[in-house]
Amino acid sequence: MTDTAPWGISLPAQVTLPDGRVEIAPGSPPPSGPYANEDLLPVPAKRRTWTTYNFCALWVGMAHNTASWTLASGLIAVGMDWKQAVFTIALANVIVLVPMLLTGHAGPKYGIPFPVFARASFGVRGANLPAVVRALVACGWFGIQTWIGGEAIYFLAGKLIGEGWSDATKIGGYAWTMWLSFAIFWLLQVAIIFRGMETIRRFENWAAPFVLVGAFVMLWWMSSKAGGLGPLFDQPSKLGWGGHFWTLFAPSLMGMIGFWSTLSLNIPDFTRYGHSQRAQRRGQALGLPTTMTLFAFLSVLVTSGSQAVYGTPVWDPVQLAARTDNVVGLLYALVTVLVATLSVNIAANLVSPAFDFSNVAPRKVGFRTGALITAVLAVVICPWKLYADPQGYIFTWLGLVGGLLGTVAGILIADYWILRRTRLVLGDLYRRGGHYWYTGGWNARAVTAFVVGGVLAVGGADFHPLIDGRPIPALEPLADYGWAVGLATSLVVYLLLTAALPRKREQAAAT
Repeated sequence: MTDTAPWGISLPAQVTLPDGRVEIAPGSPPPSGPYANEDLLPVPAKRRTWTTYNFCALWVGMAHNTASWTLASGLIAVGMDWKQAVFTIALANVIVLVPMLLTGHAGPKYGIPFPVFARASFGVRGANLPAVVRALVACGWFGIQTWIGGEAIYFLAGKLIGEGWSDATKIGGYAWTMWLSFAIFWLLQVAIIFRGMETIRRFENWAAPFVLVGAFVMLWWMSSKAGGLGPLFDQPSKLGWGGHFWTLFAPSLMGMIGFWSTLSLNIPDFTRYGHSQRAQRRGQALGLPTTMTLFAFLSVLVTSGSQAVYGTPVWDPVQLAARTDNVVGLLYALVTVLVATLSVNIAANLVSPAFDFSNVAPRKVGFRTGALITAVLAVVICPWKLYADPQGYIFTWLGLVGGLLGTVAGILIADYWILRRTRLVLGDLYRRGGHYWYTGGWNARAVTAFVVGGVLAVGGADFHPLIDGRPIPALEPLADYGWAVGLATSLVVYLLLTAALPRKREQAAAT
């Protein structure tokens, strides 16, 4: 079956294969011009080879990482017990899986990355708005994860070299050797990403089981120090199951959702390589909620054990590993941290913004240049400040991220599933004057829905420790539900605006 473009405009022909996947017709010239480059073009069907295992391995590699560990252990640090923390994280990941699968559908079907997918709803030029927002969030995440990896190198080298390394002269509150470790880990990641997506896929396949084994080793070590598993389960909640817990539960749940709200947008960057819809659906459904819940369970037990052994919960696994006097055990623990951090940081925080920045200037910025821009901005954001405090990390950083990105997800889902019924014209995603050009390349409806949803989602949030106070105090009651408020509001507003201002009128004007 061949889909034809409207209005008699000559476009690259697209064909729909028997399994429902769509690609540029063989022999037809690919899209070209100022809005296309090799990294943004649809992946041909024969190169969409990722299987269920590849997607499972991707999620295991991304979920089993130090930031996920601190996400769960941070809930223990703010007063939850292990049952409350695991329940919160498990529910959050079941919820976030839904938009993950909905936005991921466009990847196997059309072979397009997130910023190109966003052109259908925001416009060929307007897609830069959600792409840049997503990219800047990834820069923050990349910086946080790189700081964690650098911290692991710093403690590992300190154990091997001695006090001359650990007690080096401080610059900006940290030893200069810590800054050096940060730089080394930064360079290592950039070197891997420059080798391309196939290298990343192979790395994820072997990193996933390695990290999982490392987490069980941490559990064994902490339970042996605590005198068995009993003390790990016996640490009481400081909140109980009454009002204090439920007051903390809502912002914690939104923060947990916010953790993967980034991937719920740009998952097409990976699913575009999927062999089928079944592969991406099963791979994600098996990979995300199960592995995150298991890893959260291991994390909260180890953190509860640290509370039993040391009298206070040690939420940072690097700091916890550094407390052992067994050099072999320390080496293994910190190498696990390094592999885990590399796994998630490259896949989740370099691949996506590389495509996003490429979308801003396709002729000048390719995938590798976009990755380098991400890595540089990650340092400028000062990630060591974001990571320093579990309160700010979970409730401020993750809450704000979730609120803004939930808003984008609502628009994408409304446009692709409700309005278009998953039908796209590939050629028009790369040119002016077509379905997705709207007015000057921008869809004012999507921008308006984004602004309204974003203001309601994060306007009443507490920005501490970034800034003091709330931008719009009257919206404070909505702040604890930022992701849900942003997604629902933007979805409804976008549909209402589209109904009030029919798209056909605007398309006709564009031609």
